[in-house]
Amino acid sequence: MSEHAASGGDFDVLIVGAGISGIGSAWHLQEQCPGKTYAVIESKDTFGGTWETHKYPGVRSDSDLYTFGYRFKPWVGAPIASAQAILDYMGEVIEEGGIDQHIRYGHTITSAKWDSASNRWTLEARTKGGETVIFTANFLWMCQGYYDHQVPYIPKEWQGVSDFKGLFVHAQLWDPATDWEGKRVLVIGSGATAATVVPAFAEKAQVTMLQRSPTYFYCHPNQNELADRLRQIGIDEPTIHRVVRAQIMHDQALMDKRCVEEPDVVFEELKMAARAYAGEDFAFEPHFTPRYRPWQQRLAFCPDGDLFRAASEGKVKVVTDTIDRFTETGVLTKGGELLEADIIVACTGFHLKVLGDIPFEVDGKAVNWGDTVTYRGMMFTGVPNMVWVFGYFRASWTLRVDMLGDFVCRLINHMDEKGVRKVEVAFRDEDAGMDVLPWIEEDNFNPGYLMRDMDKLPRRGGNEVWRHNQSYWLEREAIPAIDLDGQEFVYDGVRRDAPLAEAAE
Repeated sequence: MSEHAASGGDFDVLIVGAGISGIGSAWHLQEQCPGKTYAVIESKDTFGGTWETHKYPGVRSDSDLYTFGYRFKPWVGAPIASAQAILDYMGEVIEEGGIDQHIRYGHTITSAKWDSASNRWTLEARTKGGETVIFTANFLWMCQGYYDHQVPYIPKEWQGVSDFKGLFVHAQLWDPATDWEGKRVLVIGSGATAATVVPAFAEKAQVTMLQRSPTYFYCHPNQNELADRLRQIGIDEPTIHRVVRAQIMHDQALMDKRCVEEPDVVFEELKMAARAYAGEDFAFEPHFTPRYRPWQQRLAFCPDGDLFRAASEGKVKVVTDTIDRFTETGVLTKGGELLEADIIVACTGFHLKVLGDIPFEVDGKAVNWGDTVTYRGMMFTGVPNMVWVFGYFRASWTLRVDMLGDFVCRLINHMDEKGVRKVEVAFRDEDAGMDVLPWIEEDNFNPGYLMRDMDKLPRRGGNEVWRHNQSYWLEREAIPAIDLDGQEFVYDGVRRDAPLAEAAE
């Protein structure tokens, strides 16, 4: 990682965030718009985003790296990878692309202002030393993620947390120097983070997992048989990467469809996969029978069935109940059970952070994202020359990084071809009277972090183009086919179908 002094500057494009989205976007910009100048603004002192923030035991991906890895760089390791393996992979992308020279580490953006007179974004950033630095650009590419890296979510209704005499910590803030060997560890939660830390803790500690409600888990060996077989017969890695990605995405599309059409059958298959590791007599009631259908919340992956093996071997005790209060020695449940612990680890999710909670202005007027309507989950009414990368929940986040990389570069090149400096999205004639609704349908996907902060997000429209449908399999056809001269795109303030007199005004 190269060191950059505090320095702003004027660029064609500013990319915000040097995580998985920002690094992938920078690669696409270099490849597809080679004449454009750019900078990547990153608040941390290094790249990685989520994979740098999270330090808890066993931290790993919960998406397979054949699809979570970038389209342009083959993944050659195990499908479920450690955070360090992902950071190493990103580091190779940065080095191979010469991206490091463009990253401005240690710069926290404090404001973003668009000016239509100059068609420029002006971003103020604060350095670690307290210096204010100014960046300007024509186009803004927001890749900073969607949650608060500093302040995790801890339920306000928890009583007596300060009474606990042991160590209480949210997984997001875990210090890797913490000694937990031989300790009694209570993990609160049962989602993807809990599915990661519980088996890791169980290797050297006594573990209890306290969950309010059960989660679905998918157990599978941490290998890809197709990739391994193709390697055996001498197929090159780029071809393996492309073929395996296609196979996985085909299987995921089928699973997504079946979770809606035959959820009970899917659940029985998930049970069968878990019993391959936990034994035929493993009981799913009451601790592993969710109250929602599969994939209505994220389906947590258990490589090699590690969580179920630990539970069946007695290394993990599972309790399904709610918290009455914390005590000096642990947690008292509503059911009256005292769960004693030396360390309590909260795996309770995070706070949503829309566009980094950066104050935005357009021509002097503050932007309230809840008043905007999204165009395909990436652009917003009333906000010119900006795209936000918001990925998928039922498919790998990075699939949309690649897809939007293509779109943004195509849009920027199209603007150059038209000789225009400003683009924004606006309702078409056919959108008159369209319903305006919350960001995502609750029946489609309803994790707590979205439900808690839905009012912070842009809204969606009733017509398809005005929502993020969360379907890679629909978008992989729709987004490349977008007509950039469609009525929804307004260039330099002029609609495509505007009469000449109106345009002149």
